[in-house]
Amino acid sequence: MTENNPQRSASVKRKTGETDIDLQLTVDGSGIVELESGIPFLNHMLDLFAKHGQFDLKLRAEGDIDVDDHHTAEDIAICLGQALHEALGSKIGIKRYASVFVPMDEALAQVIIDVSNRPHLEYRAEYPSAQIGSFQTELVHEFLWKFALEARITLHVIVHYGRNTHHMVEAVFKALGRALDEATRIDPRVKGVPSTKGVL
Repeated sequence: MTENNPQRSASVKRKTGETDIDLQLTVDGSGIVELESGIPFLNHMLDLFAKHGQFDLKLRAEGDIDVDDHHTAEDIAICLGQALHEALGSKIGIKRYASVFVPMDEALAQVIIDVSNRPHLEYRAEYPSAQIGSFQTELVHEFLWKFALEARITLHVIVHYGRNTHHMVEAVFKALGRALDEATRIDPRVKGVPSTKGVL
């Protein structure tokens, strides 16, 4: 928490020739969501992410989904990352690191996070299906990469195994929410930022 932003919240608007997005994120929330992305499967994943991370997330997005879901998913990830980066502010007192395993029936995913101000994604996942309904599974990588880039976090995602693509991706988003909740939590033992450099 910061003195001027006690709930660590931020709002981001992004309008391009392909998308029009309005997103609000509260880090210290209670899992309240209001989602209109135009992409049903992404709505489902963001709902899981917010509820498992105890984030409040409000999203209204319009995009050229008549072409495909790529631009809309990518720009939502950009806005979500920017909102997280802004909401965390100076990062004073945060735990910084987290590693979370989440099972979803036969699938197991792991997400490891460093709120480092050094954007990086390592992604290890092989899915049985290229699509979940109309949603292309390659967009999971695109979403996570743009989110990590704009949030300025180091993000490692490993899907250890699974047979059902929906379950595998669902485990990823649940683990992402839970890992971010842990990494961004304020630890009263931490004085300043958790870095020997004195800055994140």
